[in-house]
Amino acid sequence: MSRQQTLLACYAHPDDEILGPGGTLAHYAANGAHVELVCATRGEAGEIADPALATPETLAQVREAELRCAAEKLGIQNITFLDYRDSGMEGTEDNHHPDAFVNAPASQVVPQLIQVIRRVQPQVILTFEPYGGYGHPDHIAIHHHVHAAFELAADRAYRADLGRPFQPSRLFYPILRLNFFLEMKARMEARGLETEFFNNLLNRQEKGWPDDKYHVVMDVAATVDQKWNGFLCHRTQFGAHNIFRRLPEDEMKSLLRHEYFALAVPEPEPGVQLRDLFDGL
Repeated sequence: MSRQQTLLACYAHPDDEILGPGGTLAHYAANGAHVELVCATRGEAGEIADPALATPETLAQVREAELRCAAEKLGIQNITFLDYRDSGMEGTEDNHHPDAFVNAPASQVVPQLIQVIRRVQPQVILTFEPYGGYGHPDHIAIHHHVHAAFELAADRAYRADLGRPFQPSRLFYPILRLNFFLEMKARMEARGLETEFFNNLLNRQEKGWPDDKYHVVMDVAATVDQKWNGFLCHRTQFGAHNIFRRLPEDEMKSLLRHEYFALAVPEPEPGVQLRDLFDGL
């Protein structure tokens, strides 16, 4: 009897779970996999799309509730918060807060991740690629910490108090390709919508992961509604005027139908393409 597929996604903020891998998380959960999420912060430095939804003082609590709403839509069975503070965008005052995730030492964060890995025993782990999508300090930090935890989780000499050693099989980066934003921009321009938002985003995106460097394409047409409903749970971040809500819902769902994943560990042979995240395991 084969072991149940188990997937662990490790991210920095509420809503990180949606745009890159949301449909895939829902796909595996719907097909009987055990899916869990680690979230390093509660997104205290995020936007508040509507002042009626939260204040700066309540935003952490509100965003936690939004994440739990999204997790329910996607079928995520459990969320582990690491309880750090959102570090904010690069160059902001939030970077200097003593509890900011970006200031947490690896010696503190990595054992927490290892404890989760040893408990959950995932064959597959997801996290950000090295640039974190668009250079957010917390995205970059969770990338490094997850890599360290992936390697140390199987080390029998490391922290027996954190659980029985376990070696995950694969680490993937969900990729938001530059092409996704270019297509979205083109569709908005065709409708006469304002697209200035994309200028800085596309400049940052060009520093990120190459568009053609992926090893799995997931067609999530069957779960794109769950993904969209999870997206809408994050009301403080994606209000009615958000850039992702300018196009008609059906058009956005068509843009979000495919999700792309780069295999980070083990390093793939050139030209390798997998049918899905668990192909061959």
